[in-house]
Amino acid sequence: MANTDNNTVGFKLKQITTEQFAIIKDAFDNTNNEISMSIGVKFGLNIDEKAIASFVKVQFEQNKKTFLISEIANHFNIDKTAWNSFSINKDKLTLPRGFASHLVMLTVGTLRGVLHSKTENTEFNQFILPTINVVELIIDDVELEIEK
Repeated sequence: MANTDNNTVGFKLKQITTEQFAIIKDAFDNTNNEISMSIGVKFGLNIDEKAIASFVKVQFEQNKKTFLISEIANHFNIDKTAWNSFSINKDKLTLPRGFASHLVMLTVGTLRGVLHSKTENTEFNQFILPTINVVELIIDDVELEIEK
């Protein structure tokens, strides 16, 4: 359950998928301490199953070359009552910002664990996903296109 703007949204985690994972050893220079990281967020929608997927992708780079990529998706089933509370027009479903942020926060935590697990006992395990202020990533309600 997530509490968003005084509304409780019932949901459950249905599935976790690793969409991408790659270590590009040739792009990594272990003598260079200048590392940058980028993070991206997107959502998926399955109207028939009343399901929403939250995707989070992180890339670590040096010298404008990506050396570590991880993208994870958490797939959530939404409670029927909660689903019906979302704003739905003929071609868009709107997720409240607070609820969308909550799903992303859960997915960031999942990605952090997957990143650790897949890099354990390698030199890449030092690249821990830092805490992320999800409120800065999700600045408005999220509109999802309903495919016909």
